[in-house]
Amino acid sequence: MFREAAEAPDVVARQFAANMDVVARLAEDLRRNPPPFVATCARGSSDHAATYAKYLFETQLGVVTASVSPSVSSVYEKPLRLRDALFLVVSQSGRSPDLLRNAEAARAAGARVVALVNAGDSPLAALAHTVLPLHAGAERSVAATKSYLASLAAVLQLAAHWSHDASLLDALPRVPDAVRAAWHADWSVLTEGLADADNLFVLGRGLGLGVAQEAALKFKETCGLHAEAYSAAEVRHGPMALVGPGFPVLAFAQPDETQAGTLALAEEFRARGAEVWVAGGNGALPLVPAPHPACAPLLAAQSFYRAINALAVRRGFNPDLPPHLNKVTETV
Repeated sequence: MFREAAEAPDVVARQFAANMDVVARLAEDLRRNPPPFVATCARGSSDHAATYAKYLFETQLGVVTASVSPSVSSVYEKPLRLRDALFLVVSQSGRSPDLLRNAEAARAAGARVVALVNAGDSPLAALAHTVLPLHAGAERSVAATKSYLASLAAVLQLAAHWSHDASLLDALPRVPDAVRAAWHADWSVLTEGLADADNLFVLGRGLGLGVAQEAALKFKETCGLHAEAYSAAEVRHGPMALVGPGFPVLAFAQPDETQAGTLALAEEFRARGAEVWVAGGNGALPLVPAPHPACAPLLAAQSFYRAINALAVRRGFNPDLPPHLNKVTETV
């Protein structure tokens, strides 16, 4: 896990270069024939990348983006009205039966199927109208790291070219070096602080929500630490009643319009006696300056991966082989 996460900057640079032409063609066609909405379909870490896609497409393009439950097609076998929609399937392996069934159903319903997949020779790639390869290379650790960051990078590159936003396009070439710098950020205070923890909330909002979801998953699968992800707004609707002494919080302060509210919430939880770590916004966990706010989730995730690897080892776990898990999860 440590070695694979460290490869992420090179993966992102390689992906941006290799996918330039196919992304440009896809983006041009999407501008010429705009979809009425975007539907995403994914599981696990890939679904957290889809959360990022939702906020990025909606804030940069104004295109409604919603997650489709794979079970609707694979288990209930109910058709969805997807004609002319962009159906974005995100998968590391491209082999999970439920995702394949949904891609088939989306094609039959008249959607444009775009696959973000690491295995270019996978069944999912064969089903898609357009494939955006992740170019992450072999990922042997069960816990996904570089493939998750590659998924975020693919979404970012597509959004930049589709929106034709000059500031976002200008930021793309600087992303690999920013991810490289993020790997060296010192988050050891988080590792030390959670060494003996039992429960945790992980908060994010907007573009930063997907990273909070990904972090919560990694706490569970690599550290045996029960963690739940919430929007920094949604947590106020009941869950925050748990927060206080002995119930720590990790907050990702996305550097945009959502940051002030996240920082205010962190202060409120500290006033209750909770231990709170904040990534970004001059918090205890340094966040490398992003070339564009939309790039910040990639940098936060990369810094977190180094910290979570250290925490897993500190707690006596092997982060590469979480108990009871397999690299390819073949849900139906």
